[in-house]
This record gives sequence, structure tokens and C-alpha cells, in this order.
Amino acid sequence: MSRRPASQLRSPVSDTAGVAPALLRWYDRNRRVLPWRAPPGRRPDPYRVWLSEIMLQQTTVATVGPYFMRFIARWPDVAALAAASLDEILQEWQGLGYYARARNLHRCARVVADEHGGFFPDTEEALRALPGIGAYTAAAIAAIAFDRRAVAVDGNVERVVARLYSVETPLPAAKGELRRLADGLTPDERAGDFAQAVMDLGATICVPAKPNCLICPVRDCCRAARGGDPARYPLRAPKPPRPLRQGVLFWLERADGAVLIRRRPEAGLLGGLMEFPSTDWRDEPWSIDEALASAPCRADWQRVAGIVTHGFTHFELELTVVRARLGRSRPSGVWAQPTELGRHALPTLMRRVAAHMGISVRPERTAVAQLSSARRR
Repeated sequence: MSRRPASQLRSPVSDTAGVAPALLRWYDRNRRVLPWRAPPGRRPDPYRVWLSEIMLQQTTVATVGPYFMRFIARWPDVAALAAASLDEILQEWQGLGYYARARNLHRCARVVADEHGGFFPDTEEALRALPGIGAYTAAAIAAIAFDRRAVAVDGNVERVVARLYSVETPLPAAKGELRRLADGLTPDERAGDFAQAVMDLGATICVPAKPNCLICPVRDCCRAARGGDPARYPLRAPKPPRPLRQGVLFWLERADGAVLIRRRPEAGLLGGLMEFPSTDWRDEPWSIDEALASAPCRADWQRVAGIVTHGFTHFELELTVVRARLGRSRPSGVWAQPTELGRHALPTLMRRVAAHMGISVRPERTAVAQLSSARRR
């Protein structure tokens, strides 16, 4: 009598009841060690969970790690963060991008400190009422920090679920279906560990380009693995090209070498951060004569060779730089020596402009390093 191939002896694809137990067993042995993750047997710190989840929005674990450690060293709890100024938080956030997160982080800390006695609420509904916390973040905090049964669906979870069920609807239209399927997989017990297990699986094994199905703990239940082309999932609708916007930036120098910077409005893109003055950013190119109407003062403005380019989520930006030496005018703003620019909350775009002008700007983090060293002693 011939023996059936091993692939035919596996659990049926429709049987997903074993997914949660298998993933939790795998997670208990293979969980990632992350600075915000509580060790096994320890109760998670909601402050650390919240801070990490805000930082991880549209940002990788590798990028977030050093920022998280600096924030924790400087502001070890929500009360300390609430007592900080927005300028301090924006300064520490430099380079992490999506600066609205930093502004909401500050607002949320103050709400938790002032209205909740310094304690984060433990339900999705109450968490969603806090600044900067949307559906995913509320579910992640409720599950991970408080072990509530909540369905946290990020990009890793979407990828894992899309492959488990070989979902043919492309993203983003498939988001509702993927969340429903993830809900069906989420157990009543250890919901927080399960959420982190799926995230870890997507980050380490069920990766986008070359998933390692041979060591996947749920491969027997995965339709995409059975189909032989798991990297095909999740399907994605074609992205429209990002529009191009253009602007003119004014690099104004004093006789002593100081450069003029100013604060952007609190609302909107890069809100509350410092910048070198510029025109609005628009679809149509600027002529230099037209742009000078937005200059911080009258001066002998000269065009600088080259273009500064930067990519935002929804558009590409090209900046033409013009340069001048201050005369008798007294423009509003802050004067900073090139060596002091790192003390100000300059976003990556403005540091790129400085580099275009031959100046390397690195955020100053000396105080945080000293604080961390003192605490270790």
C-alpha cells in the first residue's frame, strides 16, 4: 500500500482553531526581546506600551529602539512626559518623522496626567478618546497592556492573515475583511500575547518578500503556503503617483554667520517645528521674482545651485534655495549659529537643506545621555 505524501497528512486548511495555540507556543519560545516589552511573567507597563505604539506608527522597530530608550531615560513615566514642554519633545523626536505624533504624544500625556490621575484607561473605547490614539493603537494597548480581548491589526497582521486565508481582495479594500478574519483567530485568553505573537511572526518569518514557510508554526493551516506562492499576498491595488510640489527657501545669514530660523504653525505638516523661511509649497513652479514676495526681508537674494528634494507620505517636494546677507532689516524669527542648529527642533527636511548649504546638523542629546549615565550609576 502506497503512503500518502506528508503534505496530505497535515491539518485541513479550514481548521484554523489550532492557529492561536500554535502561535502562542511558538511565541513562548521565540518572542523578540524589545525594550518596551515586559519579560515573561511581568505585567506590562501601559506607559511603555503606549509610547512604543505611537512611535511604531509607520516606523520600523530598528529605527524606534534608540528613540524609545532616550525618551524613557528622560521621561520615565507619563507624569514626567506631561511636565515636559512641547519644544523638548519635538527636539527629542527629531528624525523620527510624522511629527503630528509628537504633538499628540504631548497632548495625550497631559490628558492622562490631568484627567485620569496618571493612569491609562484599560478599554478600547476610553483609549480611543485620548489624543493621537486611533482604532489600531487603542486595540494594541488594550490587548498588550491590559490583556483585553482586542483585535490589533497592523501591517504584519494583515500580511499573516491574508496568507492564512489567501485573501484575493487587494489592500486597502481588504482591510475590513482582514480584520474580521483576525477577530475570528483571536483567543479570549492571552489576547495580548497573541497580538504580539502575530506581529513577531510577520516581522521574523512571514516577511514580505521571502517568507520562511519551512519554520512557520502555522504553515499547516496556511492556504497561501499550500498554494506555493505566499509572497503573492497580500494583494495591493496600484498606488497613484505622488504629486510634486515646489517651493523656494530663504537662507538668510547675519554678518556673524548666524542663520534665521522660525517656528512653523502648530497645525499642519511639520507643525510646531523650526524651519528656514520658505514660500508655500504648491504644484506650480515659482519664479524667483514671485517668490521674493514671501521673503523674510528685502535683501540681495541669489539662487544657490541645485535642488533640495524630500519625500512626504502624499507628495514629493522640490525646494530651490536662495541666499542673502542681512542688511538693515529686522526680520522676525530666531538667529542660530550653524553649530547651534542641533539644539532646535529641525525636521529632516531642514537638516537636508542645511547639508545642501554645507552644514551638518545633528540633534543634540547630551543632556539625555548624561541623565541615562547618572541613572545607571
